[in-house]
Amino acid sequence: MEKKQPIQSSLKVLRKNHRFAPLIYKHGPPDLSRGKNPFKALARSIIYQQLSGKAAGTIYNRFVSLFGDRKRFPTPQEVSEVSVKKLRSAGLSAQKSTYLHDLAKKFSDGTINYRGLGRMTNEEIVEHLIQIKGVGEWTIHMFLIFTLNRTNILPTGDLGIRKGFQIVYRLKTLPDKAKMEQIALPWREHATVASWYLWKAADEIKASSA
Repeated sequence: MEKKQPIQSSLKVLRKNHRFAPLIYKHGPPDLSRGKNPFKALARSIIYQQLSGKAAGTIYNRFVSLFGDRKRFPTPQEVSEVSVKKLRSAGLSAQKSTYLHDLAKKFSDGTINYRGLGRMTNEEIVEHLIQIKGVGEWTIHMFLIFTLNRTNILPTGDLGIRKGFQIVYRLKTLPDKAKMEQIALPWREHATVASWYLWKAADEIKASSA
């Protein structure tokens, strides 16, 4: 299993970095929790793919409402039993409806060992979850950060992270993966918390130019 570092340990390291210290002072401790239900987390990621937050949130709520109790997320079995037509009535595309059915099936039949994810390394989890249709490396990185709370995740495929690096490190162009990994070497074991502040830096610029 991957070694876990508490958030406070990561903050202690990053506060010593002059690039991150002002961001930590401004934004406070990071919020990295979205709950511990792996099926819910992956289903949510599929629903939110390629959509704005507001539109995705509306469809997500409609999806949950299909199952009656909006306070309880549906089980894999319940999602499996709902037709693609009914899923599409919530605003989901045919492709995403198929992805959700595949996710539910693989959770139900044991293809995905969700109870054992906590004992796997990051690399093993990527290899394990990539079996699910519609779930790629970016989705798995978000899962590792916000559901399993692994502390050494650097989602180099995320545009917000690339923009954050460009802003925080005053780079002329958006960095590629190799450049980001090189820059991150001093704090690589605390990359999850660092990523949260890189997102914040990118969000600030986005908001100021809106």
